[in-house]
Amino acid sequence: MEHSSSSSSPQQHPSLQTDKVPFHRRISYALTDTGGNLLYSIIGAYLLYFYTDVFGLSVAAAGTLLLVTRLIDAVDAPMWGIIVDHTKSKYGQSRPYFLWLCVPFAAFMVLTFTTPNLDGTWKIVYASVTYILAGIAYTGISTPITSILPNLSRNTNERVVLNSFRMVGGNIGNFVAVTFTLPLVALLGGGNDQRGFFWTLCLFGILSIAMFLIAFADLKEINIEKIKTIPLRHSMKAIAGNWPWLLLVIANLLFWIALTIRTSTLVYYFEYDLGKKDLVPLINGISIIQVLGMMSIPWIVKYTSKQLTMILGFVLAAIGQFILFSAGMHMPLLIVGWSIGCIGSGIACSMPFAMLSDTVDYGEWKSGLRASGMLTAIGSAFCIKAGSGLGGFIPTQFMAAFGYVPNAVQSAQSIDGIRLVFIWLPAIIFLLGIIPMLFYRRFEKKEGYIRKQLLQKEANAEV
Repeated sequence: MEHSSSSSSPQQHPSLQTDKVPFHRRISYALTDTGGNLLYSIIGAYLLYFYTDVFGLSVAAAGTLLLVTRLIDAVDAPMWGIIVDHTKSKYGQSRPYFLWLCVPFAAFMVLTFTTPNLDGTWKIVYASVTYILAGIAYTGISTPITSILPNLSRNTNERVVLNSFRMVGGNIGNFVAVTFTLPLVALLGGGNDQRGFFWTLCLFGILSIAMFLIAFADLKEINIEKIKTIPLRHSMKAIAGNWPWLLLVIANLLFWIALTIRTSTLVYYFEYDLGKKDLVPLINGISIIQVLGMMSIPWIVKYTSKQLTMILGFVLAAIGQFILFSAGMHMPLLIVGWSIGCIGSGIACSMPFAMLSDTVDYGEWKSGLRASGMLTAIGSAFCIKAGSGLGGFIPTQFMAAFGYVPNAVQSAQSIDGIRLVFIWLPAIIFLLGIIPMLFYRRFEKKEGYIRKQLLQKEANAEV
């Protein structure tokens, strides 16, 4: 037993020495988020605008629809986590969902941006049902993207690298979606935005399916045969006492509320306040600069900590908003502010996905239950959905209260409302996200000890 203890040290344990993932699999892992964001980023950037100015809903009705459907849809996040945790297949635990759900995900996204000839209540019913189905499919395919990470490598440094690849891949998907959607809508629609959105989503859907199939074929999960299936009645025990996970969930939820408010109101700000809607694809394209923040994460974490890196992301995102306010119509300064904000949001967006793997380890150490599906589903998909729902609802209520009218010249009061929701609300909420992270450091300091204990437990089980 003394020999087993020695061989299980973090520096010498075989699983940590050989857990480096080949470069081609890092690329394949990145493709999962590229394929997901290529479609789903369109919801955050353009669905509110699509509902009000293309589909024909009032801004208040669209905001309420987004909130109610997202909150209903968010309930499926822990359910998908439980499903993944109980999955046993010849393909693995998380990986098979890339094969099983890529086509339904693409199909429901296309239907969400399809405008059938309906009126009144039936229009709202159609929008609600297709949006919920698209959200369920997205959760089903995005939960495994996060839950597979702890099963790709037990090495925490390798996980940070893998997550950086994933985030860069996701950012590329986001860049293509937010930059080329409106130009493609104009090109493929020939002046008919309804037709343009449909064919644009069809094109992106085909590309997304191809990426998920490549990832499915190439990725490999390790040690899943050693993971015990958690009884359904015990699944919630993996959450009990997992304080670092709870802090991370709160911070991530606040981040997605702020980010969704910022991205969903961008088109309104540029069209009605600045009078430069034609610049929206350019500004969204500049968002690719988020990659700089994502790629810098391993270096920043190496010299600081994951907690401070997350806080830095929030601070930069808020500073970017303050610069946007100062910029006004001055485009060079506006671009500087947007770029700084994007670098910050790139960091703050990326960090939770890597840190969730550490909270999975903490949960296993604390409760003896390794519920990677449950913990990562709530920590990622639930936060994205609930945050996006609230982030879509909150600005619509302000805009409606300030007198916004779709496809019309806005009053001075309405313009003030648009500025409020685009500039100030995201800044305030980004800063609020710092608060839970202030308490995270004490748990991060335990990670080395926790990994050592888990490796010791694994080594003892093999004896």
